[in-house]
Amino acid sequence: MMMVLLPGPLAASPLFAAPLFKQGTFWAVLFFAAIVFALVFFAVFARYARMWIQSLMTGAGIGLFDLLRMTFRKVSPALILRSKIMAVQSGLDETEGLTTKALEAHYLAGGNVPLVIRAMIAARKAKIVHLTFKQACAIDLAGRDILAAVQTSVYPRVIDCPARESKRTSLDAIAKDGIQLKVKARVTVRANLDQLIGGATEETIVARVGEGIVSAIGSAVSHKNVLENPDNITKTVLAKRLDSQTAFEIVSIDIADIDVGDNIGARLQADQAEADTRVARAQAEGRRAMAVSQEQEYIAEIAENQATLVEAEAEIPLAMASAFDTRKLGILDYYKLKNVQADTEMREAIAGTGGTKRR
Repeated sequence: MMMVLLPGPLAASPLFAAPLFKQGTFWAVLFFAAIVFALVFFAVFARYARMWIQSLMTGAGIGLFDLLRMTFRKVSPALILRSKIMAVQSGLDETEGLTTKALEAHYLAGGNVPLVIRAMIAARKAKIVHLTFKQACAIDLAGRDILAAVQTSVYPRVIDCPARESKRTSLDAIAKDGIQLKVKARVTVRANLDQLIGGATEETIVARVGEGIVSAIGSAVSHKNVLENPDNITKTVLAKRLDSQTAFEIVSIDIADIDVGDNIGARLQADQAEADTRVARAQAEGRRAMAVSQEQEYIAEIAENQATLVEAEAEIPLAMASAFDTRKLGILDYYKLKNVQADTEMREAIAGTGGTKRR
């Protein structure tokens, strides 16, 4: 049988008496295992004792083994503890879904647990916003800033229309009388938590309000009516429920500034008149070209007729000669014809008809 030799002080102790070690090294291993377990327990207790005492004193309800379990699940015990303490101290309890496991699940899902708790505290203190833990977690996981949304619900936010970062400094609209108006508006909105997930952002609000203002001004009979009663524009725009399917609720629309621009109607009329003038000039030029072409055709036809006349006049002497040969025309008849022709030309000259003298 193997015997274990111990130093004098330990051998004199009744715990390490020789009969207890007659079974070999089993008890020695058990002794050292107990020492190691005690050291590990002391180290764990030293690490989590402060958080456990803080949880115990604040009523957070997170035990020592819960803190240890969070470490093995790769959850930050300090973050969960601080969040739970904030919730408990603010009056939020587990009846609203704020359990330790729910906080751990939201942390493991990639959510911002402290931000969700602060948002719920702000909503509870405001007493005008109803926000549940599940709704807050869903909004946070959707990528929205839940605390900013709650703050916007409590304290409405003012949006410039058009936006300050936009290249356009004003909304340009034209009334029915053709006068251009340049408008700047401010939209006061409140966050709509029920439609924060899947709802349109403030860019959609700015676009819809701008479209509504331009449409309202365009339907005005005169720009003077708009300048006299700008609130009619806001009433018309608000009646269209432009905040539908958006993450915001429009509280009010205020016209910050209205400037009179150019007379677009007169400019368009002048441009139309200039275009009509150009069309008329083009048509007149076409008609003139057609007349010139027709005139040239007439000149060519006159020249052709004159040539025919010359040919016909050239045949007269031949016909007279043939008449003389066949004795159908005598000399006296010829001279009589010439006298009649001369007498006719003289009378035409006296009458001022400008007859052509024939030879």
